[in-house]
Amino acid sequence: MLQIEENVSLKNFNTFGIEAQARYFVEINSEEELAELFMDPQWHQTERLVIGGGSNLLLVKNFEGLVIRMNIRGIAHRINYDEVLVEAGGGENWNELVNYCVDHGFAGMENLTLIPGSVGASPIQNIGAYGVELKDVFESSRAFEIATGQVKIFSKVDCHFGYRESVFKSALKGQYIITSVKFKLLATPKLNLSYGAIEQELNNRGISQPTIKDVSQVVAAIRVSKLPDPSTIGNSGSFFKNPVISAGQFQSIIAQHPTVSHYPAGEGQVKLAAGWLIEQCGWKGKVVGHTGTWKNQALVLVNHGGATGQEIYDLSSQIIDSVYQRFGVTLEREVNIIQ
Repeated sequence: MLQIEENVSLKNFNTFGIEAQARYFVEINSEEELAELFMDPQWHQTERLVIGGGSNLLLVKNFEGLVIRMNIRGIAHRINYDEVLVEAGGGENWNELVNYCVDHGFAGMENLTLIPGSVGASPIQNIGAYGVELKDVFESSRAFEIATGQVKIFSKVDCHFGYRESVFKSALKGQYIITSVKFKLLATPKLNLSYGAIEQELNNRGISQPTIKDVSQVVAAIRVSKLPDPSTIGNSGSFFKNPVISAGQFQSIIAQHPTVSHYPAGEGQVKLAAGWLIEQCGWKGKVVGHTGTWKNQALVLVNHGGATGQEIYDLSSQIIDSVYQRFGVTLEREVNIIQ
């Protein structure tokens, strides 16, 4: 029998450590429990918020609807010659899945080490880091359709992946709940060392023929050096997307700012490093009341203790305004804002 609790604190369910209340709260451990939940018509009419690790979430106020915490666990794999299919429950911790794959010698996820959050959230956001995105290793996902109670299989094509985007954030937002994800990996590694920081750190360690474990450890070291641990200071990792602009706009920016940090984005577009833009506007390490930006990475907003979601949101608005005034570029929040 499902236990639906009332007036539950969400402080321990969001990595920002924001104090906010859920009017109703339920933890789901199987697809059968999801089906049971939505057999009650009350929950079809109630506003819903589905969470996993709570790492991509800013709670600006209390949530007056139903918070569904996905906790479906389990990891299994099948090897077919050089191809490895790994399936994980939506409630699994993302980094624990990456470690599982690295420990078994399954290649493809090592660049995605230490990204916070749950497996079920990974396709929604098309998470990515250090030259690899989820779509590069995605095979399919199982998703529960709220309206019908049916489970549908979504292929890579069905998901319409884009930069930090998927069909689950756009056309099908709020209609499905991801219960498990299947990944296609390799038994023989094809390492992606395209991000200079990885290659540089491998060189620093004297590693000329890296394994996937080497790459995973190097990525972890780079992330730890730049990003704060949510268990010691509240944050949600990167708060803003790296903006993608036209080649024409980029030419006018680089003419005035020759050192602008950028990457090719294909089709006559250029991706700028949001952290660089924010840092140039003087925000890196700045403290504003109970909030601020991280001392080693301006892209990360932090809760220094006792901050409200509104305070963090207001800080993000100030940063967006200052970057636009200086560079003519509009930053977009990557974090899911609940207000």
